[in-house]
Amino acid sequence: MSTVILLRHGKSTANGSGVLAGRSPKVHLDDTGRAQAENLVGRLDGVPLAGLVVSPMLRCKQTVGPLAAARGLDKVVEPGLSEVDYGDWTGRELKHLAKEPLWRVVQAHASAAVFPGGEGLAQMQARSVAAVRAHDRRIAAEHGDHAVWLLCSHGDVIKSILADALGQHLDAFQRIVVDPASISVVRYTETRPFVLRVNDHGGDLRGIVPPEPKPKRGRKTAGTSDAVVGGTTGR
Repeated sequence: MSTVILLRHGKSTANGSGVLAGRSPKVHLDDTGRAQAENLVGRLDGVPLAGLVVSPMLRCKQTVGPLAAARGLDKVVEPGLSEVDYGDWTGRELKHLAKEPLWRVVQAHASAAVFPGGEGLAQMQARSVAAVRAHDRRIAAEHGDHAVWLLCSHGDVIKSILADALGQHLDAFQRIVVDPASISVVRYTETRPFVLRVNDHGGDLRGIVPPEPKPKRGRKTAGTSDAVVGGTTGR
């Protein structure tokens, strides 16, 4: 399996408005978000990318636009990575939503939260994890197990993917922080995922690129699915 960069879209016109944008159409990047999208090209300098997969939402497509142009990569649109369907909550102010009984369920028992007229958070996690793992298998089959690819999606979606990778119950996924334009990294293997970065805002990501495999003779004694006893020594 390969390594996936989980990129949350840049700051949007809705992020600072106090409104739950959800799947509202025409929500786009603001000036800060556009600068974050441009800076992404430099942040990923030295990181080879085998593919770009994006949510259908405009703000995600805009976030990877400069990177796609710089690398000459096509954007694969994946509906399974779309924003949560917040249903009747879409477009409402967060300060009012915080007074709803469902708000406490979303905070403390996310797996039971179903948005009126929309989807449940457990349903969202199931479709997003299925999507990321399917694309990871596809890219690994096309480019090899040491391929790196990038996925651009939304805060709750990425948090749910990270919770799955950490073996963490969805009810605890609110403990994970994923800021606009932040990068998290997961390396999938046969037996377990490895979480390499969470909510990273740094500039040098070359350390996430796996080394080229070395040919070995005889029986394989330690696979890429094995954790390093005592911890890694860095690169």
